[in-house]
Amino acid sequence: MLCCGNCNNEPQRTDYLPLAPDRWPLLNKFYREQRSSMRGDKTAQAWVAREGDIVAALNLAPVVGGQWLTGLLVAQDQRGRGVARALIEQATASVEGTVWLFCDPELAAFYQRLGFREHYDLPQSLAERLVRYQRNKALIAMAKTP
Repeated sequence: MLCCGNCNNEPQRTDYLPLAPDRWPLLNKFYREQRSSMRGDKTAQAWVAREGDIVAALNLAPVVGGQWLTGLLVAQDQRGRGVARALIEQATASVEGTVWLFCDPELAAFYQRLGFREHYDLPQSLAERLVRYQRNKALIAMAKTP
């Protein structure tokens, strides 16, 4: 049996926090370790869930009228524990304006539980991006308004 390093069997605390710009290499390392093609966007504010190491991440990129939530990824072994929900809630808590995202239609119910609704009145930059992305995969646009 492998020791988890926490011999009193208490669950490890998860911290949800913005990632400092000088820590960006850790974000991209996390994405690579998860075999994801995603990368951090230096124009965005990265947020991470940490249990020592990064276990989840997302980016909030500024757009006209709010923020675009992108790059959400939870480590495979951390899924189903509420990490994505908590990270999204923490990252968007102090955002002014609307938060938009694109997702697979199968994920709509998850985002609806967090207050997002299907929404296509997008800033032009996002509307154009959605059209391009929809050429290759089924995506819907969702938004959470203040």
